Amino acid sequence: MTGPVGARQSKTGPDWEAGAQLVVVGSGVAGLTAAVRATELGLRVVLVTKTSVSESNTRWAQGGVAVVRPEERDPGDSVDRHVADTLAAGAGLCDPAAVASIIADGPAAISRLRQRGARFDVSAGGQLARTREGGHSAFRVIHAGGDATGAEIQRALVEDAAEHRVTILERHVAIDALLDDGGAVGGVTVLDDHGRVGVLRAPAVVLATGGLGQLYQVTSNPDIATGDGLALALQAGAQAADLEFVQFHPTVLYRPGARGRCPLVTEAVRGEGAVLVDATGAPVMAGVHELGDLAPRDVVSSAITRRMAEAPGGVDDHVFLDATGIADFPGRFPTVAAFCRQAGIDPAREPIPVAPAAHFACGGVLTSAAGRTSVRGLYAAGEVARTGLHGANRLASNSLLEGLVMGARAAEAAAIDLAAGQLSAQQAEFRRPRANLVPRDRLQRVMTRYAAIGRDAAGLADAAQMLSESMRPAELTTVRDVEDAALTLVARALLTAAAARTETRGAHVRTDFPHRDDQRWRYSQVVGLAGDGDPVLLEPALATGGAA
Repeated sequence: MTGPVGARQSKTGPDWEAGAQLVVVGSGVAGLTAAVRATELGLRVVLVTKTSVSESNTRWAQGGVAVVRPEERDPGDSVDRHVADTLAAGAGLCDPAAVASIIADGPAAISRLRQRGARFDVSAGGQLARTREGGHSAFRVIHAGGDATGAEIQRALVEDAAEHRVTILERHVAIDALLDDGGAVGGVTVLDDHGRVGVLRAPAVVLATGGLGQLYQVTSNPDIATGDGLALALQAGAQAADLEFVQFHPTVLYRPGARGRCPLVTEAVRGEGAVLVDATGAPVMAGVHELGDLAPRDVVSSAITRRMAEAPGGVDDHVFLDATGIADFPGRFPTVAAFCRQAGIDPAREPIPVAPAAHFACGGVLTSAAGRTSVRGLYAAGEVARTGLHGANRLASNSLLEGLVMGARAAEAAAIDLAAGQLSAQQAEFRRPRANLVPRDRLQRVMTRYAAIGRDAAGLADAAQMLSESMRPAELTTVRDVEDAALTLVARALLTAAAARTETRGAHVRTDFPHRDDQRWRYSQVVGLAGDGDPVLLEPALATGGAA
């Protein structure tokens, strides 16, 4: 679509004033869920997406949705055990109340998703098929298409949005929040793929823009994962937390010299018996953790990184995943099998070369359990948000669950606030956006070298200086400019938080401070922007009291 129904043109570009009450930015599981739920509540909604409505991080999610359904679960498994596993993976920085609340809403969210048309795999007995992934103490991860869960959820939600007649604005990136005199949101500024600026006015905005994997040279994320929503929220005055915790997935298909999005080898492969080995065939996870190959992702990624540094057998940039013992691998994991086939690998006969890659942002825009941010009229859900569910490291397959639950909650919060008259009624001023940006290749090389799995004070300081010296102010006239400006701001905010946290915890590994320090660091750091636009740590820090 070129614009919502009833759009009119202004001198600065299309100024869409079709009576929207809510703008949803992002078309993944959280964004589509928010848009549909808001429509069900009677709100007039416009969903803005950077590419097509079918393209998002959600589409590429392989593993599944972690959920304990009362009628279909392992003996002894429970919502409480799922909560406990999540708190353990979060390494002391989860918000226990948020964890309990979001996970408790999981079964109902899955029931609603199935009613919206999502089809999950079933076992021979007719129940939903379940697998186990890293950090889980039971088989509770439901999946679709073997290893194409995200694609199925995306399909179902896109069709449901069409049935609900959600207005969708494709190929537009949200650049900036419109703010009234009191700092409340009044809409967003957008840019289309022809460089035309437009204004989309509404008293409520839900950010559901996904992650920031493109900060790094190799990632499991698609090209659109450039931190746009996080940057927009910071510029609007919102707070962010836990930005230093970027989870690296342990097993992305290794291809020499690869850059950008690389195929994921889902954790469920290890859940069904595959073993990580080095070039000599020695197990990577032997003696590292009690859960072995199903240890939390930060543990496995760090172990792989250490083993690569030791370079057994002369291989120093990847290890191997031996899945030769899994019967009918192509039938159970058709997506992974197809990627392997393209790379000339037969998983039934030879181990799969794998290496860690940037995967999931555990932190993001700080929200309440309802999805509200510190800016009136601005809400966030999904990977862009920091709800307290993930803490210092995400438990596998909790992300789709969070998107389903929090997408609906953010829409409900916006509807409540609108009905109560708590949102802005002013017409916010349009500002032609300008920002500092660093060329993407330069930024990715710096972040990969100094701010990936292993970090230290000298490297983080060098990275901050390199980015500062490479920045240039620019008018944001292309989508690429918007993305590079977002990556630049998010990288600087991440470096600020990572440099301050002088310990190793979860997905934040400091080689100069290799131990966890609960006495000094068992709290989340909050980041905002100073008056000059530079990222700064805010006081007081956000104490969580999370379980170890």
